[in-house]
Amino acid sequence: MEPEHRRALLVDAFTDAPFAGNAAGVVPNADGLADDQMQAIADELAVSETAFFAETDAADRRVRYFTPTTEVDLCGHATIASHAHLLDDGVIDPGTHTLETNVGVLDIDVEADGTVWMTQNDPEIREVDLGYERVADALGIDHAALEDVGADFPLAVASTGLAFLVVPVNFLEHVSAMDPDHRKIEAISEDVDAAGVYAFTFDALEADSTLHGRMFAPAAGVPEDPVTGTASGACGAYLREYRAFDGEFPDEMRFEQGHFVDRPGYVRVRIGETVRVGGRAVPALDGELRVPEPDGDDEIIEA
Repeated sequence: MEPEHRRALLVDAFTDAPFAGNAAGVVPNADGLADDQMQAIADELAVSETAFFAETDAADRRVRYFTPTTEVDLCGHATIASHAHLLDDGVIDPGTHTLETNVGVLDIDVEADGTVWMTQNDPEIREVDLGYERVADALGIDHAALEDVGADFPLAVASTGLAFLVVPVNFLEHVSAMDPDHRKIEAISEDVDAAGVYAFTFDALEADSTLHGRMFAPAAGVPEDPVTGTASGACGAYLREYRAFDGEFPDEMRFEQGHFVDRPGYVRVRIGETVRVGGRAVPALDGELRVPEPDGDDEIIEA
């Protein structure tokens, strides 16, 4: 029997230039693929997340997201990347599209210029009782870099569909110097029931940026994610919760990420009645994969 072939792409999100931002795998037609086949494809594509699209009666389309080692409930950059591809491919037109995910049906707004906006879930924020020494040790920096801003911006888990431990840091030099211990980060993530750790500083590289972030999710098979849409939405909600700005909250923020892994990208974040993250995306690779035979028990392969 000839092996089955499926179209697969790599699309760089939160950038308008290839080989920047965050690369996402996109499988536009995943109907009929078993869990272990999707996991094997995500492992082969070897990017932080791959989006698999299928038909559904609940929305315009159904998506599932896999890292190289596991399935995750939500992924911002793969959502932006895939809808930018669908627009380029003529599958969808500009406008609002519905997407069934593991956390519910979300609205995806696609603009004529290729900008894609993802509406995330309502924010959930809870402070956590973690010592600055433990968190700083896991990140490989001095704990004073966290304590310096901790009075105004506490350690908290924020979620708009996927939970992250939000860690404010005083200066960019400490964010850039992070040398994370992935086993310790994984342990912290498990202790606070979060997908990963999102560290940020208002001391950004570019004047137009609100902050600079880095995200580590080794428990999900992602040692460092270049640019993270779900974490950006969660951090935006965190900033509103802790009144990060004098006067009115900004209509739109710009989060920069990925520069220290040579994948610079920018996430547009709007926090109003809903949480929305947006950006552009460009294809880097378009081809076909040979799909492995299913293993028969439809279980996700453990790495």
